[in-house]
Amino acid sequence: MAQTPPATWQEHWFEHNQLLSRKFYDNDVAVYYDNAVSNSVTWPNTFLGDVWRYTKSVYGNFGNDPHLFAIFHTNKYSGGHPSTYFDASHDNRNVIDVGPGPWTSGTGGDLDITTHEVAHIVEGASKGIHGSPAFPIWGDSKWAEIFIYDVYLKLGKTGEATRWYNQMQNSTDNFPVAGTHWFRDWFYPIYNNYGGTQVLNRFFTYLAQYFPKSGNNYSRDMNWGEFIHFWSGAAGVSLKPLATAAFGWTSTFETQFNQARNDFPFTYGTGVVNVYKHCNYGGYVTALGVGNYTLGQLQNLGVLNDDISSVKVNSGYQIQLYWDDNFTGTTLTLTADNSCLVANGWNDKATSVRITTAGAAARAATIAETATDKQLLIYPNPVLEELRFNTTLPLSGATIRVLDVTGREVLQSRYTTNTINVSKLGAGVYTLMVINKDKSFIRRFVKQ
Repeated sequence: MAQTPPATWQEHWFEHNQLLSRKFYDNDVAVYYDNAVSNSVTWPNTFLGDVWRYTKSVYGNFGNDPHLFAIFHTNKYSGGHPSTYFDASHDNRNVIDVGPGPWTSGTGGDLDITTHEVAHIVEGASKGIHGSPAFPIWGDSKWAEIFIYDVYLKLGKTGEATRWYNQMQNSTDNFPVAGTHWFRDWFYPIYNNYGGTQVLNRFFTYLAQYFPKSGNNYSRDMNWGEFIHFWSGAAGVSLKPLATAAFGWTSTFETQFNQARNDFPFTYGTGVVNVYKHCNYGGYVTALGVGNYTLGQLQNLGVLNDDISSVKVNSGYQIQLYWDDNFTGTTLTLTADNSCLVANGWNDKATSVRITTAGAAARAATIAETATDKQLLIYPNPVLEELRFNTTLPLSGATIRVLDVTGREVLQSRYTTNTINVSKLGAGVYTLMVINKDKSFIRRFVKQ
């Protein structure tokens, strides 16, 4: 059974010196007013109890006392502040302290400021660790903005959630650059695309698991690269492209991001192949699924050019490493783990990679293109809409087949003219087969 909160509480922090009276409590919330708050104000009893219960269900407990201590003032102490169970200044209680009121509406701004202060308790004391390493990055309100939206949505306050969403769409800040839309371009896309409530919680889970600590306190603040890296871990995907669109991408961000991936080598989500910066699976690690990865795509995932030194390959899959971009140049195929590519002469050489199932690789190997055969040329390559043939061979009526990287046929037609329309194919690398009686030609092309 939760300990009964005291009937009165003398403030003794900052400029606050009011004798507070307890107006309501249950097992989760204790509400206190100074003598100027109207006793007709009762909405905090239910609303803040619901907020705090929901908060604990998502982020875990905050110390041994289950209560949120909610303090209200009228006509004094403009704004609000939080405190946590780590802080002796507020008698080691989880506190929100707000003014100046009068708190009579129980809607809109009344809900916003109180939920905002709860957000600060979450960022400053979740997972049993004290401090907010991200505070210098997101400041006093950016994390709170997505927290408020999530709380309103999950408590069924759809009207308040819609109001808040619309308000945040037009909200801009001058950090890290003027005109930044934190909610619209950063937090809401992460929330909407990568797990909602759970992606918010995973950020603090990753912090508690990996970020430097001294005892039960975070030992330092984050830099921007670390901030983007940890949110990428929470989202399960590299958020470098999103960060670039939201904040811009400076050389400092790039350096910090790359260093963060080395200092905290967790993967973003899961894949069938992991690539590592260093031999013996050291340094940053990037999980890759089946697909084709140009240099630009690898860089968006945090993989630098000529930087892969070891790989882990799941059974039944393979990775093809290419020296050059767009799957060109010398290639190396691996179907099993390789702890150090130095022995293969491939350390820090890969610029683009292709990952397929081993069965697809075997099929592709049987139709490998012979670069010395010049009887059939194709252009342009890469191609956007129409692939053209240059040949003097009598190919009228020949079968044309196009295979994707898994060996699956995606297009078939007859050779009637010296062109074939590939505009409906998705971007990627394809194999063209032209089969005419006892002669066949194999060509690779890139669809843009």
